[in-house]
Amino acid sequence: MAQPVTGSTQPAPERDHGGGAFPPFQSETFASQLLWFAITFGLLYILMSRVALPRVANVLEKRSTRLANDLDEAQRLKAQSEAAAEGYEKALAEARGEAKKIAQETRNKLSAEAEARRKAVEAELNEKLAASETTLRQQTAAAMSNVRGIAIETASAIVEQLTGRAPDPRAVESALDQAR
Repeated sequence: MAQPVTGSTQPAPERDHGGGAFPPFQSETFASQLLWFAITFGLLYILMSRVALPRVANVLEKRSTRLANDLDEAQRLKAQSEAAAEGYEKALAEARGEAKKIAQETRNKLSAEAEARRKAVEAELNEKLAASETTLRQQTAAAMSNVRGIAIETASAIVEQLTGRAPDPRAVESALDQAR
């Protein structure tokens, strides 16, 4: 069953909550509250100073000691790495110098070998050239000695063709001697 809705606009009655001021501000309980506040503060102070703060101080001290040790270790490792880097740079410089020296020696050796081979090939070519020139002179001399005989034969053949009779070989030779 539904209740009928009334059109009344009256405010709801206020409920009583004990009335009065906020309890911490009541003057009757103020002295006892201050006493309990002092006792609680004292107990918390003693608890913090005897238990919590020494633990925090101990943690901070350990952390500070560990941080100092870590910084010392890092400094030591940095010094070692710098020394190793210097050694590496020195070894690298020595290796580069040695490589340049070896390269120069190899270059000089190869240049000397190439020069020796060039001189040997040049000497061989000069020998072949001299032999070719000698052969050429001999063949030229032989050809020139044959030219006179060929010229005599050719001149005799031409005269015979033109006149129909063979000329005297001594006359042809004397004509060739005069033509020179």
